[in-house]
Amino acid sequence: MFAQTDEPLTATILVLPEASLMSLAATLDPMRAANRISGARPYLWKVVSMDGYAVPTSCGLPVQVDCPFSPRERCDLLIVVAAFGVFRHATQSVLAAVRQGAQHARMIGGVEAGSWVLAMAGLLDDRRATTHWEDLEEFATRFPQVQVIPDRWVVDDHIFTTGGAAPALDFMLALIRARQGFGEALNVASLYVYEEVRRPSDAQPLVSMGRIGRLERRVACAIRVMEEHLEAPLPISAIAARAGCSVRTLENLFRDSVQTSPGAYYLSLRLQAARRLIVDTDLSMAETAVRTGFSSIASLSRAFRRQFGHPPSAARQISKT
Repeated sequence: MFAQTDEPLTATILVLPEASLMSLAATLDPMRAANRISGARPYLWKVVSMDGYAVPTSCGLPVQVDCPFSPRERCDLLIVVAAFGVFRHATQSVLAAVRQGAQHARMIGGVEAGSWVLAMAGLLDDRRATTHWEDLEEFATRFPQVQVIPDRWVVDDHIFTTGGAAPALDFMLALIRARQGFGEALNVASLYVYEEVRRPSDAQPLVSMGRIGRLERRVACAIRVMEEHLEAPLPISAIAARAGCSVRTLENLFRDSVQTSPGAYYLSLRLQAARRLIVDTDLSMAETAVRTGFSSIASLSRAFRRQFGHPPSAARQISKT
């Protein structure tokens, strides 16, 4: 797959409901761009769903597909794109189809929560893999037989996994570079004004960091510490000490950079993590409270209601409708 060649690559992209439109575009459009730039058709693809009908994405926009997924149809590259509600959408019939499809593809990959689909299908057992950074800890807990690493994308033999949209784009650019050369990949990246050069082993940046790391290193350091200690929250004094400043200095830096206090930001991080577990998993409220540093379900519920305007149980109910 990663050898220079003039032979066209055939790709089948299986999109599950609630997949990220951006992750799908990052997977599909680089092939379209490579065809345009080369003036030939080095990439041939089809977008499929399980039933052949349009797929609603996470933003509500439906994606038209070419046809239903035919697991026995041979292809070079089978890519599963998924995101929210993966446990609802990756039914036993879907997993059986993915397992069968893997037998007829030279390479199979999972983009974002597509990694979860591959893991549930048993395709990642005893392999290295990654997924979106938000879900790395939960992914490792649920699939102890998978060697989970926080890289942007991972290739293990004939299986690849990526984080979200940008890592998917990184992987596709690496594939184009290997098959069509560095210049071709550079031209494709230029179409998206994409100037980053990412290796697969580059760690996925946490979304909370944004550009703060470039603006104020002590704030960036404090946020990293917070994100590493969600289950057992540290006092702000300990975080300030690790960032190399006093509590007062850290508070002033946070107000300048993030427009809130360190304590409020830390609580918001924990509540966002709790919301992800409530909406995206079937963990009990008690376990969710433990994993996000709340002493009880009641304390989690009070803080959750203040932050989001409704209790955790309502958030879970809304996610399932």
